[in-house]
Amino acid sequence: MANRNNRVVVPEARKALDNFKVEVANELGIANYDQLDKGNLTSRQNGYVGGNMVKKMIEEYERGLSNK
Repeated sequence: MANRNNRVVVPEARKALDNFKVEVANELGIANYDQLDKGNLTSRQNGYVGGNMVKKMIEEYERGLSNK
């Protein structure tokens, strides 16, 4: 069983974050990401999804700051 060190700070956001992860993976050309065994993907592929999620979240936060 995988050891999950990443915790969702706001548990109510888990579903939205999972959907966001699938959306980003699809944009990157990784089809059916939610149904894949992530252990069969390379570290680079998994990291690319997470990295792009963070990039998009930062961009959205910065947009919010600039609108204040």
